Amino acid sequence: MTTDTHGIAPPPPAGGKSALAGAKGTGRLGDRLFLGLSRGAGLTILALMGGIAAFLTWRASLALADNHGNFLTTFQWDANDTPPVFGIAVLAFGTVVSSVIAMAIAVPIAIAIALFTTFYAPRKLAGVVSYAIDLLAAVPSIVFGLWGALFLVPHLTGVYQWLDSWLGWTVVLSYDGAAPRALMTVGILLAIMILPIVTNVSREVFRQAPRMQQEAALALGATRWEVIRMSVLPFGRSGVISASMLGLGRALGETMAVATVLSPSAILSARLLEPGGGTFAQNIASSFKESGEFGRDALIASGLVLFLITLVVNGAARLIIARRKEYSGADA
Repeated sequence: MTTDTHGIAPPPPAGGKSALAGAKGTGRLGDRLFLGLSRGAGLTILALMGGIAAFLTWRASLALADNHGNFLTTFQWDANDTPPVFGIAVLAFGTVVSSVIAMAIAVPIAIAIALFTTFYAPRKLAGVVSYAIDLLAAVPSIVFGLWGALFLVPHLTGVYQWLDSWLGWTVVLSYDGAAPRALMTVGILLAIMILPIVTNVSREVFRQAPRMQQEAALALGATRWEVIRMSVLPFGRSGVISASMLGLGRALGETMAVATVLSPSAILSARLLEPGGGTFAQNIASSFKESGEFGRDALIASGLVLFLITLVVNGAARLIIARRKEYSGADA
């Protein structure tokens, strides 16, 4: 960008168009090629999403047309029987409940870790913690599942007994001593799995909080926590919500870890510490191999519901991000 004799940059072109937007009209081969590749990539993603949605809808319609139960309210899943009866009531309940438990555990811890590494921890310690969080994100789902089945499940028995002794009167947290392959265990495992996603995104948002506002608050005598509470957290609220919803999308679609830990059943129970329940992804992974053609169409129907739920969650996250774009580069 050139400047005049006083060192002041000239105003932007009339109409408010940026130089990149004006490059569309230049006849440069590189600009036209890059524009075509960008558009092609965007259209490819839309085509893939549309193709997946069309395939799921087509195969789901074949199964739903011959289903002898109400798909939304039926508890049992007997798609291979004659006549076939299957529904998503238990699966939807288990998917939503386990994901909500994961969010309730992971989000506060992730925000605390992000604030600690950004504002409190020494640089070396912050680097070590951040590195550990990044490594946690690289662990495969099946490894989490094996760890959960062989280590987490046996060690949660005492915790569940303690919860039952104090909160068993709520029924939700009552425990009868069975192996804790329950929705609560799944929620705890999912919380560990989504922790890196929420932490990393929240940390980047907090790092880009306006520096001038923080320094002004410190100059007025505010403590470090007051600066975070009055300047950083309000600024990063939308980013934290978006990070949480991205983590929720991961929790909703997790498959192998849930299938390894959970003891599924067709019983819809509010007792979160006792074995039972199921999720969409777990049911698909567990039932797909022994299902016939009609049974697979039924599983695809449940996959369509999960696809729509995940699409809504991620779309909502994008809308929240679009409402507040100033954290994308505001470190003034």
